[in-house]
Amino acid sequence: MKMSSFARRWLYDPDKPKFRDYPSKLNDDEDLPELDDSLDDIGEYQRRLWANKRRSLLLVIHGPDTSGKDSLIRTLATYADPAGFHAWSFSRPDGLEASHHFLWRVGRKLPARGEMVAFNRSHHEAVIAERVWLVLDPDDYNWNSRFRSIRDFEQHLVAEGTQIIKIWLNLSEEEHSRRLLKRLDKPRKRWKFERSDIDGWEKRKLYEEYAEEALHETHIDEAPWFIVPGDEKPQARAIVAQIVADQLKRMAPEYPKEDPEILEEYRRLLEDKGVK
Repeated sequence: MKMSSFARRWLYDPDKPKFRDYPSKLNDDEDLPELDDSLDDIGEYQRRLWANKRRSLLLVIHGPDTSGKDSLIRTLATYADPAGFHAWSFSRPDGLEASHHFLWRVGRKLPARGEMVAFNRSHHEAVIAERVWLVLDPDDYNWNSRFRSIRDFEQHLVAEGTQIIKIWLNLSEEEHSRRLLKRLDKPRKRWKFERSDIDGWEKRKLYEEYAEEALHETHIDEAPWFIVPGDEKPQARAIVAQIVADQLKRMAPEYPKEDPEILEEYRRLLEDKGVK
């Protein structure tokens, strides 16, 4: 995957597998791109991607509960063309989803040519959360096989024209607990609170351990992971928006070339109707 020097700054390093090796917050004087400028670029170049209909972009966003995945996706969609942008969220598989291969449920939501799709959690949950909660019988899991399937799956998608950006929002334990309490204090956030949030907090260390292994095993050249500081939402939004904007510019730098004959025919038809 080709990327800008800015994106490389947040690239996952296989020699640093622990999340605590990466910052969860930057200094206030850190020089980051202007969010509005990046969002303008996302809006413009996502339209060019949609107009060309040759390639597609899949944005995968992961992080612990309360890391800001939903609000980040809403921000990135600010100026996106709704015809070519979609967002999907994945929770624990059950029923029909659990009875299929773990990639089945995400395969149906992949972007078509020209589309940009954001996943709030994704197929990587099959090697992170499912290891914590064991949705299926323990004998039904082969974690090394799942790691290999994910690598093969993403390499195939990239080879077929779907670029993948994988973001991990790195949230500190202190900020995680603060945001959980905030859900209790604010009525507009209280509805989000579930018993699973408490269970998730109690199993945070185990979740983090499995997530660190998952990132290490699924970080590939074609679809690398980016570790983004998550304690300050404005910082995370500015960083991710610039990474996405840079990639869209590479994928669709121009609109499709117009056909002069068709344009001239339209002009003639309109003029015949008295339109000037």
